[in-house]
Amino acid sequence: MKKNHQLTSLLVAFFLSTGFSFSAHAADNNSEDTTNVLEEINPFDPNIEQTLEQIDAIYERETGKSAHLPEEFIDSIVGVYGGCSRETCAVWAQVVKSTQTMYLYVNGSLRGSWAVSTGMSGYGTPNFDRHPDGRIYDRYSSAKYPGGDWNGLGNMPYAVFITGGFALHGTPKGNWPKLGTRASHGCIRMHPDNAYMFNRLVRANGKSNVWITVQ
Repeated sequence: MKKNHQLTSLLVAFFLSTGFSFSAHAADNNSEDTTNVLEEINPFDPNIEQTLEQIDAIYERETGKSAHLPEEFIDSIVGVYGGCSRETCAVWAQVVKSTQTMYLYVNGSLRGSWAVSTGMSGYGTPNFDRHPDGRIYDRYSSAKYPGGDWNGLGNMPYAVFITGGFALHGTPKGNWPKLGTRASHGCIRMHPDNAYMFNRLVRANGKSNVWITVQ
């Protein structure tokens, strides 16, 4: 645990030293295209797990990387005896739907907050209070919405999955003005810079040292 604590602190220090602002990244009102580009993945699809397995295979073939975090010894221990939760974890993402805001806690301290978009009407994001399930992508190139690509990483860059098809991920520029409002297909959107930082913290700490609350 001490090693993960030190690594997380180093990562945060790195983001700060390189000018990463942990900023809100709310609306970019200068964006010319504000079309709401929906994610191709619909987490409410009853066949979502089969769809995700197909996407996993494509992702691994195209990137040469695993679509899942490696299983670690601590994951088995946590599964049997329990482990950290919320602020006792190295990384805690708290998403408050009433304000469409995500708060990021690192080693128990609030390190940033920013606007997000949870599910729009008919696709309301459920509440969660758990570790992520270990599925994690750096990019996902949507065949259905190619216009929603962001820097070659698709319209769901830096996705961290909670369970099933529900994930926290970045979103392309056309969706930035909608951050702070309910606009997604059920996932939790954020600015890609914030998604990248969260994704890297999850990769560094492993699923058993990360907690996600959606309330």
